[in-house]
Amino acid sequence: MSFDVLAIRDQFPILKRQVNGKPLVYLDNAATTQKPQCVIDEMVDYYSTCNSNVHRGAHFLADQATRRFENARDIVQQFINAPQREEVIWTTGTTESINIVANGLRTLLSPGDEVIATEMDHHANLVTWQHACKEAGATFRTVPVTDAGELDQAAYESLLNDNTKFVAFPHVSNVLGTINPVKSMTAKAKKVNALVLVDGAQGAAHGWADVQDIGCDFYAFSAHKIYGPMGIGALWGKTSVLENWPVWRTGGEMIATVTLQDATWNVLPYRFEAGTPNVGGAIAMAEAIRWFSELDQEAVLAHENALLAYATEKANAFDGLTIIGNAKNKVGVLSFTLDQGHPADIGFLLDQQGIAIRTGDHCAQPLMSRFDVPGTARASFSIYNTFDDIDALFAALKKAKTMLS
Repeated sequence: MSFDVLAIRDQFPILKRQVNGKPLVYLDNAATTQKPQCVIDEMVDYYSTCNSNVHRGAHFLADQATRRFENARDIVQQFINAPQREEVIWTTGTTESINIVANGLRTLLSPGDEVIATEMDHHANLVTWQHACKEAGATFRTVPVTDAGELDQAAYESLLNDNTKFVAFPHVSNVLGTINPVKSMTAKAKKVNALVLVDGAQGAAHGWADVQDIGCDFYAFSAHKIYGPMGIGALWGKTSVLENWPVWRTGGEMIATVTLQDATWNVLPYRFEAGTPNVGGAIAMAEAIRWFSELDQEAVLAHENALLAYATEKANAFDGLTIIGNAKNKVGVLSFTLDQGHPADIGFLLDQQGIAIRTGDHCAQPLMSRFDVPGTARASFSIYNTFDDIDALFAALKKAKTMLS
């Protein structure tokens, strides 16, 4: 294994800046990752050399933009191991991807049908299913979370029955860092013939989005969690499901034929891609995936695991600090509370020292209620973080604790 973190950091221009006169220590990667120069360059190059609308233009720029745009779809297909490129649908990100599925689902559900999500879900993977069930008169159920921050698998199995039509769960918890057993959970859902969606916003960032191995029907993720730009993401779905799934948005591109009285929808993937797409975003997303995929993945994982282990050791030794979420299998996320202060105050004091973390409920209010906390302070690590970053975090926390006492 070979992993040179300093060489990695050198590719991220934002990591060279200062905040409040201090070197930036960026530990908010679960919210969004920073972008390497090659991704920034790819976006600039698109708008500088071939900006054009795609697919229907009869000129050189349109043809070049279309080729790059569709090549980006091929790269996403390979990254998630999708059987067919037509199964990759461009969206604005994970939230829109889930909404596309949810808006179709609400028209397919009937009273007596059941949908299962989890207590650890991000609001985007919770409220959507609540809403769909309310509109359809279906029953909404959730899998509880254990004290360790893991999904209760026995409870999950007890919820599954012949009325279960749809199951959704996160690949990785954005709050706790818990890696869920998505493959086995999918297999259990399939025993009752339920459709399965995996919220991959946090999972794809670690290269784990092998949709064929997982066996799910839908997988959703965003570019900005994996070193790409904001405002672009992808929804993957099985061809057999997508071909019959109700469309949500209508407009240009997704139309096959139109009369003044009726319309028919285009073939996959275009039937779900209404309007002018984010062409530059898709191209830059593909560049981010290419860049990430060329790294030594075993070395990346080892580095991130070492960061988490080091941070956990320091957290356990820090008086008054309580880690929220101690799953056996987790990624580099450290959510915590501090006896001396509200998470918002902690975040403010750390920011004054150049440390960027996230505070609040992290769009997971039911999970905050489960652990009986108003919110947490969350430090989340990525491949460009170092042990020095973690030392800086805990030095800043020590100073903050003194100021809050």
